[in-house]
Amino acid sequence: MLPFTSPPKTGNERDTLVGFLNAQRALPLWKLDGLDEDQARRPMVESGTSLLGLIKHLAWVELWWFASYIGGEDVDFPWSEEDPDADWRIESDETIASISQLYIDAVRRADSVIAAAENLDIVGTSLSESRSLRWVLTHMIDETARHAGHADILRELIDGTTGDYPPDD
Repeated sequence: MLPFTSPPKTGNERDTLVGFLNAQRALPLWKLDGLDEDQARRPMVESGTSLLGLIKHLAWVELWWFASYIGGEDVDFPWSEEDPDADWRIESDETIASISQLYIDAVRRADSVIAAAENLDIVGTSLSESRSLRWVLTHMIDETARHAGHADILRELIDGTTGDYPPDD
């Protein structure tokens, strides 16, 4: 599980953006808490989206934007032109534990790229399009928050559990 922390109220730009991203990153994994393998992988909507598939997708998006796009790393992504949605599909050998670890590892890898960046103005380029780290951080807050909302709905459909944020332990 990723720890839930509130973003700083008076931090600098980088700390504020990373803080908001981290707050959203913790939520999808929390939505898996207490589910069994069948519940986590069960498609809950017409599109076939499962909670576990959504988290797998988030892991690969973290790797795409931070490790590959900004960091310039060579990442072996699961999707292809023939199978563009492979990052949403849960394979028979994938589990809550393995997908959760994939996401945690992707977040850690992304965090190392963010920490190594001299500033938020550094630019990555892929497919002939350039984006700054500032843009990628902002985009990932949007992407992760949107999917955290989807995770809320999927969890409610699975077993009726609701909640915006983990309880303070």
